[in-house]
Amino acid sequence: MIKKLVVALTALIIQGLAEPEAAWAQKTSAVLAQQKLQSSISRYFDPKTGLTADEAVAYALAHNGELAAVRHDVEAARGLVQQASLRANPHLDIERKEQINGSDNDTMVGALLPLEWGGRRSARIRVAQRELELKQRLLADRERVFAAEVRSKFAEALGELLKLGFTEDLILRTDEGYRLVAARVTEGRTAPLEQNMVLVEVNRIRSMRENNEGRVEVAMLELRNLMGLRPEEPLRLRGDLDHLIEPLPSVAISTELALRERPDLQAARALETLAEARVAQARSEGRIDAGLTAKYELMNFGFPQRAFNSSGQLVPIQGRFHSLAVGITLDLPVRNRNQGAVSAAVAEKAAATQRSQFAELTVRREVASAYATYQSAARAAEIYRVGVQGQANANLEVVRQTYELGSKTLLDVIAEQRRFIEVQTVYIQALVSTYQARVEIERATSSPNLIKR
Repeated sequence: MIKKLVVALTALIIQGLAEPEAAWAQKTSAVLAQQKLQSSISRYFDPKTGLTADEAVAYALAHNGELAAVRHDVEAARGLVQQASLRANPHLDIERKEQINGSDNDTMVGALLPLEWGGRRSARIRVAQRELELKQRLLADRERVFAAEVRSKFAEALGELLKLGFTEDLILRTDEGYRLVAARVTEGRTAPLEQNMVLVEVNRIRSMRENNEGRVEVAMLELRNLMGLRPEEPLRLRGDLDHLIEPLPSVAISTELALRERPDLQAARALETLAEARVAQARSEGRIDAGLTAKYELMNFGFPQRAFNSSGQLVPIQGRFHSLAVGITLDLPVRNRNQGAVSAAVAEKAAATQRSQFAELTVRREVASAYATYQSAARAAEIYRVGVQGQANANLEVVRQTYELGSKTLLDVIAEQRRFIEVQTVYIQALVSTYQARVEIERATSSPNLIKR
């Protein structure tokens, strides 16, 4: 059983590079699906109904609380765009004057309509639109980084599952060996010391298995957290490692793609355009502004004396006077032309330009670094596949056979088995590292394969 697991693992990286994606998924799933033990792997892995990496990313993007909060920030920015497009409200003044100990009174109604000269409204709208664009780019960038985190954690959990399956298969083999040695001791063909030595090795591997399961549990809990699941909710994986086999474009093409598509770089450019919009807004607020005014006044005015009216009647001297006034109010930028705000906005624009240029350098470095990491990880896995893993398995079989013939001691078998375990563990980690390095390339280039909608 262990030999089948080893052979399946050794074929994954290089053979997978020449196979279609579906074949790779079947091979990877078969590595874990072939474990027929009554083991804990079934708690974490289901080759038929388990969650793939693409499904895990999609679920995480839809249910992660941090991303939901960022989406609310985008909606808030969209509301500010709507608010910025609204015109200024008119002002209405109502005033009533009453004479103390008299009958005179005065009622006035005035209105002011701001005109927002100097492009104030359009500048305000542009600033709000640029802020919305910035929030949208930041959301896309957070989704890009988050999807890479989910895929990397998915690969880590799958790798720990492979290690767990490997140690459980080892337990079967060592248990079988222990029973054979115990039978020999009972028959008097082997010294009891060898039985104790094998028992120590069995218990050591069982301890390894417990540690491996603990790491699986931790990786699954961390994956649940990224996906927005509670710790007690069930989660089973279905490994395919499909990103490992897709052909890579050249570094130059990937760099060009990253410079064009990376959301964080787009956010840096959006910040630059936002700074330009704020410069225009600051300058518009330093220009002349005006508002139309209108006032209606009703005045009741009289004297305590009486006089004859046109009908010859004696009436109080009292008059009602109506008046209407219209005008314009000017806000003259004589002392304050918003010079300080303009200077600050210009400085912010220069800073945003520098950040955008530095972000381009960072993107180029990240793409080159991701390619270098992937190439070294793939080469390391190839070396283990060709020159280490197969030879280590053959060495173990030779030592076991020579032990059966009496040419080697049990200590030699145990030592060789420990080297074999180390080789297999490192090889599995090399597979995971290669997959994670491929994910890093997709993160650095903002590949569409990172988030499959």
